[in-house]
Amino acid sequence: MTGLLLEEDFSGSSVDPRLEWRHPPARWAADPARRVLVVEPGAKTDYWQRTHYGFRNDNGPFLFTRAAGDFVMTTRVRFRPAHQYDQAGLMVRLSASCWLKTSVEFEPEGPSRLGAVVTNAGYSDWSTQPFSRDRRELWLRIRRESSDYLVESSDDGQSWTQLRVAHLHEDDGAREVECGLYACSPIEEGFVAEFELLRIAPGRAA
Repeated sequence: MTGLLLEEDFSGSSVDPRLEWRHPPARWAADPARRVLVVEPGAKTDYWQRTHYGFRNDNGPFLFTRAAGDFVMTTRVRFRPAHQYDQAGLMVRLSASCWLKTSVEFEPEGPSRLGAVVTNAGYSDWSTQPFSRDRRELWLRIRRESSDYLVESSDDGQSWTQLRVAHLHEDDGAREVECGLYACSPIEEGFVAEFELLRIAPGRAA
């Protein structure tokens, strides 16, 4: 894997001009002194389609660029949750009915949930594993290989653990997709997420 499609380390007062917001958050800022992007989503923001819970939400803050072909997208995220389901991580999107996201979703009682939501044909599914509610940071990455996606997490950005392998049905492996950072507060505002990095590199991981 060589070269970069995008590497934003938030060391400036603005973000890379190739990045744009879908549903801008209530408050956000690049903090060059700390080299982070701070995102505070508004209340009742989420991405979910139909399954089990019945509702449809497609209104979370999503900072994205567009990429074609194979790529590896990586971030390091820190979070200060306030309410159940507060979440921040990575997202790939083809349409409102076809996308995936990966994050930790906060649970105020018991462990939080590290996992991925995959949405095809307008129906979401959610695979999870326990994540200590006292932990406040994590590395995440999504690897696009043809029209398939590998979702992984890491404690140190070096050793990766697979969370999910998935297929997005609207993806033919050649078309551009939207890819980047997202954060949501499905219940109330008060959640603060900090992203240290957004790197999108072409090709496949070694």
